Amino acid sequence: MSGSASARFGPLILVLLLAFAAAVAVLMAPRSWLAWTALAGAGALAVRGVWDLFQPRHTLLRNYPLLAHFRWFFEFLRPFLRQYIVENDREGRPYNRDQRSLIYERAKDQVDVKPFGSDLDAYDAEFQVLAHSMAPCPKPDADFRVRVGGEQCARPYDASLLNVSAMSFGSLSAPAVEALNLGARRGGFYQDTGEGGISPYHMRHGGDLVWEIGSGYFGCRDKRGHFDRGLFREQAAREQVRMLEIKLSQGAKPGHGGVLPAAKITPEIADTRRIPLHEDCRSPAYHSAFSSPRELLEFAASLREDAGGKPVGVKLCVGHPWEVFALCKAMLETGIELDYIVVDGAEGGTGAAPEEFSDHVGLPLREGLLLVRNALVGTGLRSRVRLAASGKIYSAYTLAANLALGADWCNAARAFMLSLGCVQTKSCHNDRCPTGVATQNPSRQRGLVVADKAPRVANFQRHTLEHLAELIAAAGLEHPGELLPRHLLQRRGATDLVTLDRLYPFLAPNSLLEAPDATPYGDWWHAADPDSFRPRWPVGPGHHARVG
Repeated sequence: MSGSASARFGPLILVLLLAFAAAVAVLMAPRSWLAWTALAGAGALAVRGVWDLFQPRHTLLRNYPLLAHFRWFFEFLRPFLRQYIVENDREGRPYNRDQRSLIYERAKDQVDVKPFGSDLDAYDAEFQVLAHSMAPCPKPDADFRVRVGGEQCARPYDASLLNVSAMSFGSLSAPAVEALNLGARRGGFYQDTGEGGISPYHMRHGGDLVWEIGSGYFGCRDKRGHFDRGLFREQAAREQVRMLEIKLSQGAKPGHGGVLPAAKITPEIADTRRIPLHEDCRSPAYHSAFSSPRELLEFAASLREDAGGKPVGVKLCVGHPWEVFALCKAMLETGIELDYIVVDGAEGGTGAAPEEFSDHVGLPLREGLLLVRNALVGTGLRSRVRLAASGKIYSAYTLAANLALGADWCNAARAFMLSLGCVQTKSCHNDRCPTGVATQNPSRQRGLVVADKAPRVANFQRHTLEHLAELIAAAGLEHPGELLPRHLLQRRGATDLVTLDRLYPFLAPNSLLEAPDATPYGDWWHAADPDSFRPRWPVGPGHHARVG
């Protein structure tokens, strides 16, 4: 046998010899427990090795019987070894060790200060800084609020500047939903239900809710999966429901539908979503209640009326720019205005998605937020339509950065999951979440104790806003609403720190109405159609804007 072959098959041959020797030992000493133990162990390995040698599915096992199992064992251990041993404190994705530790410390009410200076490289291309003032202001009250709801809204809502982003019951466990809602009630902020509907666990503690209505219309759908206005009125009338949110797309998988397999649908999930218990639950990628920006606004206006005048908005991950401009044109032409728009960044998302969608579809939060901000400002709508940001928000600085870009408030999902005890094993989709946060397995859910985790949710939100208040004061400001792009600087090259208003275009009020061609968005603006999500004509190189 060649050296290569002996290395590949040597362990199997050794195990076969040991099994033979153990069998001889049993024949010679049939009452020896040690001989029987050796025979059982060596025999099991021998059977496994012979099976590996002749099974037809795995090439590695046929060529490396027994040995190949070590590869899969270490492949299984690899994520844990990387997270806890190999990675440094700033390498992990999507949240590195430092970021997770910050959330854990604030959730547990522990000291969250850092000794011995920053670990960041101040000359790295990603380095950002908030400009401080030589004359700081006194620290303001950290209970910042923003009123959501314009003249067309009879029941406006005063939202906190940090809230729980959309996460559905079914994706999250019942104890996780319940702990988030109890934490939200104690902290005075809202919990977005996600598109999975309003469950009993959302209602148990009386925390404020934003009811997200997706393309599946869960909780307000008929047997064919279409929107049911009667069911909607029934749910929207609940006092806990403070705002309504039409989900057009999400950062995790914009433009992609979803399937909840029948095996994962419990009676509670079926009742919450108003779906059959023993059938796969399909959420289409598109809405059936509207098909154009104008119809979307008419649908939103009808929801606002049926909900007694509660604020109605949309959530989207920005894709085609002309669609955003088309929505603004539709608001101007119809006179129907959304109360708010939530921009979800493509870097965010708790939902499992195909890798291509997670990595390469949708605009990141900064670019998406900036585009929507410019669309609203450039059309004169910004003073009446609120703007929120969602996507990897976990600290006071990430809050401040999005507020400076134009957001009125922020939502966070994964940060609040971490506050519940999530350890980022990325097992959200396979029902094996080790902390009971994202699983429907009762034996795993029992590890999450609502009475223990709810205060952590409130602590994390409170401490984050307290630190935001300190940042605001350091910048010489009295309220986060005063933050502007010039307050943030980003490194551009080894010798240049520039303010964000020099890095990105920020439109002046009404500029899209008065001189669209003087903006970077002229072609997209002219192509935007309030009666279609498609452009009026092709946009891009080789195509010229047709005005008129």
